[in-house]
Amino acid sequence: MSTRTWNGLTIPAPGTYALDVAHTRIGFVVKHMMVSKVRGNFSDFSGTVTIAEDLLQSTAELTIKTESISTGVADRDGHLRSDDFLSVEKFPQITFKSKRVVAAGGDEFTVVGDLTVRDVTKEVELKVEYGGAGTNPWGQPVWGFSITTEVDREAFGLTWNQALETGGVLVGKTVKIEIEGEANPAA
Repeated sequence: MSTRTWNGLTIPAPGTYALDVAHTRIGFVVKHMMVSKVRGNFSDFSGTVTIAEDLLQSTAELTIKTESISTGVADRDGHLRSDDFLSVEKFPQITFKSKRVVAAGGDEFTVVGDLTVRDVTKEVELKVEYGGAGTNPWGQPVWGFSITTEVDREAFGLTWNQALETGGVLVGKTVKIEIEGEANPAA
């Protein structure tokens, strides 16, 4: 893999890189009944990162198939696919398109972009931790990253909830997004 050094980091050469679906997880966490957390993920997605000559001019795009949501509980997954939440038949995709990259120090960056859920687009800030670059045992270039952010699900029209007798609500308003991934040169 052709790499270069930028501010002390070994980074990929300029070019377009595709998410390695086998080594990337797009997950989320949301509070349940005010006392615990439910975790889930999306299994069908694609994305690219175009590394620019000037690293801070790089761009990223992501498309997630909403029907691929999974929390490990069939009934809950069905509810999340329904019109109460993702409405997967009307809104088959969640998308993200970056607008700018800001160095946050060391191996950390902030990527600002537009997240679209249920045809509602909001600007979000992703906290990105760059994991490094290398070559796998089969000679394929690879680089990795960890991404986190929190979004208000109600801002995207995901407003269904149920009040609890003890006070509070069944589903938390804040959704934490966690992405662990790798990218390889796009074909």
